[in-house]
Amino acid sequence: MTRDPGFGIYDRWQNVSTGQMIAPQKGGITRSCSFDLVVHFHGHEPVRKEFVKTATGQVLVGIDMGLGSGPYADGFADPSRFERLLSSVEAAMAKRTGKDHCSVRKLALSSWSAGYGAIWRILSQPAGRKVDAVILLDSLHGGYTQTGEVADTMLEPFVAFARAAAARQKFMYLSHSSIQPPGYASTTEVARYLIKKLGGREKAAKRDDVLGLEMYAKFDKGNFHVRGYGGDDKPDHCAHLGLMADVMRMRIEPRWHTPKGRARKPGET
Repeated sequence: MTRDPGFGIYDRWQNVSTGQMIAPQKGGITRSCSFDLVVHFHGHEPVRKEFVKTATGQVLVGIDMGLGSGPYADGFADPSRFERLLSSVEAAMAKRTGKDHCSVRKLALSSWSAGYGAIWRILSQPAGRKVDAVILLDSLHGGYTQTGEVADTMLEPFVAFARAAAARQKFMYLSHSSIQPPGYASTTEVARYLIKKLGGREKAAKRDDVLGLEMYAKFDKGNFHVRGYGGDDKPDHCAHLGLMADVMRMRIEPRWHTPKGRARKPGET
């Protein structure tokens, strides 16, 4: 229910093999037609509102597959599905630009809420090696062991990626609310589990952030960043989508230096 800023320098959504994409009206590519891509799972329209505020030329693909992490995990269980998605975006960019071939240069996976199921699958597949950045907006949950500890099951790919980010080989941003879901590990518990795997602890922090979010904890090691927020209701959970604009402006753009996109000039095709 936030204000809609429109599409800015971007064209409207167009279909790709799975989900939809928006690309800059002009530019956003290198001379050899390589481009930077963010694939976001769960909430493609809300994240678009935030993405276009600060994105400078990156292509966005938004994918919605239903409620719960299961449809996302099942939807990308076949490794060829994500490979087909990348190929379809490359073909769409080639058609838009009139080039013979375009290719993904830098790749990020992003999710809100249940969308992490797809990221788990992709990071476990050969295509996961292409991923440079992972953005988890109050999104990473886990299971429990019989003794009530956060279970390693399903989290191993995220632990490996967090370690690579801490070593500055990759980039990872993770936010968590104070919501305690029934029967499975909260985003807070999983965030602290990852931090513990890196040999650290969250530090107290205090800052008022976007859409009423109130930060109370943070952790930084290399390119691995965790931000903890109060709030235990649905609006608090939804507000984490508002972090996307700053993540793109403050983290992704300085890392990628994406070729600038722009709006079409009057009369320009």
